[in-house]
Order: sequence, then structure tokens, then C-alpha cells
Amino acid sequence: MTDQTPFVPLAIAVLTISDTRTLAEDRSGNTLAERVETAGHRLADRAIVPDDVETIRAKVAGWISDPAVDVVITTGGTGFTGRDVTPEAVEPLFEKRMEGFSTVFHMVSFGKIGTSTLQSRATAGVANSTYVFCLPGSPGACRDGWDEILVHQLDIRHKPCNFVEILPRLDEHLKRGKLRAPAGPTG
Repeated sequence: MTDQTPFVPLAIAVLTISDTRTLAEDRSGNTLAERVETAGHRLADRAIVPDDVETIRAKVAGWISDPAVDVVITTGGTGFTGRDVTPEAVEPLFEKRMEGFSTVFHMVSFGKIGTSTLQSRATAGVANSTYVFCLPGSPGACRDGWDEILVHQLDIRHKPCNFVEILPRLDEHLKRGKLRAPAGPTG
């Protein structure tokens, strides 16, 4: 039986974290932007910021506060050098961590680069009802992350489940708090 669910395009922002790249030289950002659009999604925004915790966090915080952005994908800064600070910048914004993303990313990566996958701290989570995925800075890692994981999970037609179908419910914890009756005096 063919799933007749219509495709739901998402608004996806792509952030490259690099002290040296320009938009013209940004092969990883280009890889993601091209794949986002080829899949039928909309590139909501694209930027390059330096490897600086506050600058990275401010850019991602701006996007997750924009209701027109559904997903943020970063590339770069997930390694172990002194300048690799993407997880430190982004993870404090997470309301919920997506532990399985890192696991699956490393499984895919291990099949391609073996134990070198250990040099990545790829991470993901939900922040302000927005999915955030942090990929390594190589075009190969961006291809692996998109082609093997994100293209499927960001497609409502992917079964048995996907991120798109639960997107409208990501803020239930916020709504639940507003729906509770205020505590009053007893007696």
C-alpha cells in the first residue's frame, strides 16, 4: 500500500561555524542547502559565524525564536580542538536532547570512516519547538547526516514515524503548564 500523505515542506536554516570559510568557499553549507531544497523544503536562512560560543548561541537562539523556522542544521565545530565549541554553544538551548541522533550518526559514519567517527561530537535536540541538528564540518559528514538520517526523518511520508508528524506537539510541555489550574488555598 502506497502512503498518500502529501509532502510537508519545512523551513530549514543552515549555519556554518568556521573562522575561515566564506559563503563562496562553504562546501558543507552548500551541501546542506542544496539537499534541503532538492528534498522540497525551503531554505529559511543561511549564515556563517566564527567559532565563538556567544556568536553561535545568539544565531541559533534567533532562529529558534522565529516561528517561521522549523529546523536548524549547523555544520562545523563538533570536534575536540580548542576552537570546536558548537555543542557548548547550542546544547544549553535544548529543552530535550536527542541522544539517538548522535548514536545513529556515528553508526552511519563508522561505516564510511571507521573509528575516526569518534572525533565528532555531533548532537541534536529540541529547542523552543524547533529541531536543532549539529553536524561536523566536512561535506562528507553533511552528506551522511542528511542522506542517511535527516532526509527521512524530515519527511512526513517516512514510516513508521518521523519528526514532521510530531512537530506540532513539541511545545505540549509549555501548553500543559498554562492549562493547569492555579494552586489556591485549601480548606
